[in-house]
Amino acid sequence: MFIYTVKSGDTLNGISAMFGVPARKIVTDNTLLNPARLAVGQSLVIMSDERRYVLREGQTLFSVASEFGVPLETLLEANPDLNPISLQPGDIIIIPQTRNFPRRPALLNGYAYPTITSEALDCALAFLTFLSPFSYSMTTDGEIIAPRGEDLIYRAVRSAVMPLMTVTNIFDGTFSTEVLSAVLADDEARERLIASIIYELESKGYYGVNLDMEYIAPDDRESYNAFLAELADRVHEGGYILTTALAPKYRADQQGILYESHDYEVQGRIADYCVIMTYEWGYTFSAPMSVQPIEEVRKVLSYAVSAIPSEKILMGMPNYGYDWTLPFMRGNAAQSIGLAAATELAGRTNSEILYDEATQTPYFYYTENNVRHIVLFDDPRSISAKLALVDEFDLAGASWWTINRCYTPAWLIAQNYFEIVRF
Repeated sequence: MFIYTVKSGDTLNGISAMFGVPARKIVTDNTLLNPARLAVGQSLVIMSDERRYVLREGQTLFSVASEFGVPLETLLEANPDLNPISLQPGDIIIIPQTRNFPRRPALLNGYAYPTITSEALDCALAFLTFLSPFSYSMTTDGEIIAPRGEDLIYRAVRSAVMPLMTVTNIFDGTFSTEVLSAVLADDEARERLIASIIYELESKGYYGVNLDMEYIAPDDRESYNAFLAELADRVHEGGYILTTALAPKYRADQQGILYESHDYEVQGRIADYCVIMTYEWGYTFSAPMSVQPIEEVRKVLSYAVSAIPSEKILMGMPNYGYDWTLPFMRGNAAQSIGLAAATELAGRTNSEILYDEATQTPYFYYTENNVRHIVLFDDPRSISAKLALVDEFDLAGASWWTINRCYTPAWLIAQNYFEIVRF
């Protein structure tokens, strides 16, 4: 696999010829919505073991090896008919793919709203370990409300993917501090919630449960930990697994209602796996910035692995970007945009895609109806850089929020990095 960055003058057919990969495959592998309009700076996943490079004036086999990070011996083996002494500009040199890391096992989870299309589900299922339909909600008396889309469970099982029952403290469309507090304070409500979860696990064919409780009152920290321990015992008795979702923290005593009751050390001990939600630095009402700046993710993971066994951690991966209007005015909402749609928008508006090395984030500017915009999103370069953190921190794997928008490059890159665990 190569990641190729489109240059001025490139065409799909030219890139196809360069790598010897059919244009149609490049379109499919990159979820290209408008193949006729590639954007300068757009990165493409090329599923090939080699590329054909045209030698330029003044280049040598040694300089080409250095440029592509390929050992000279490997380059010579791939080009047995070339005489390094008599190379001429215009000579074709085969650049083989080199892997600097072994593929290692990894667990991949994907959250999905019931509104997911069959096409988007098919796009991801072959690359997942877990599918987490989103979500069951709850009431103050511990009753749970099932989401639509029970067919997602069937589709997952049929595809050798393990469905997880996602339970949240969402009430009336938003995460509710008060609803969870009421349940935790009432023994009958707490028992009803646990019993309802066990019933759903047994009757619906789930492999386990994923708890995504957010905006938990700081005063409920210990009671929530106790609830998790009780739930874990009951879940494990039935042969199921318990996973939890955690806000991205830099330290144990981080303040704020999103963080204080997410006890990394306790949840790392109780749960089988923990999803760290390493995204939403840039969000709907923030100033323009990366959704997932890599150094911030690295800081979170550095703390996470000090409190949670690394083999239990799934790093969160966003499957979206944001489109902000400029100049930024606080209170104005950015628009969420899919990754394939972002690159299509760049091509359609003749915008060059730039790349911020510090955050490992692609971005571009465009003007529409006399309004200036900036779009920050993810592409094969940034996805590859961030998935490398799974190996760097020796994590269990990664978790996507959400898979409702198809973006094939993410799955091909993950497959290139990992032996995806399937059951």
